[in-house]
Amino acid sequence: MNTIFTQRRHFLACMMVASTATWLGLPAAAGTSPSVEVWKDATCGCCKGWIALLRKAGYPVTAHDSGNLAARAKAGIARQYGSCHTAIVEGYAIEGHVPVREIQRLLKERPDAIGLAVPGMVVGSPGMERGGRVEPYTVLLLHRDGGSSSYAKYRG
Repeated sequence: MNTIFTQRRHFLACMMVASTATWLGLPAAAGTSPSVEVWKDATCGCCKGWIALLRKAGYPVTAHDSGNLAARAKAGIARQYGSCHTAIVEGYAIEGHVPVREIQRLLKERPDAIGLAVPGMVVGSPGMERGGRVEPYTVLLLHRDGGSSSYAKYRG
């Protein structure tokens, strides 16, 4: 009888932790976030900063220091949406300094799209922090026909 009580208490504690983590937008447990594969240049510091933010949010990341031109082309991302790194997570392409919360939203909503992009290297976007200066930018949803639409806007 004591074993049943202990198992029940353990189960309830786990459920409380999982629901709190979900409410906070955090992964419920280590290893539950999908892995992210990133292609970047070996010396790019802003790419390393963006990867650090993904890892902090609980995403396991594998980084390839071979540049991202081939990965971008393979993902079907048009040149005008390009940035310094390309990532793949659960079949979606992530181009550039896309905020973690937009990646989480993408994975929750699962639109029929290539993925998300923040073209260029916008000062103040995740990984591009520069002394508190923030430029406005738009996270784009990349459509399979080569077009895009606004997915989220960030003000400076």
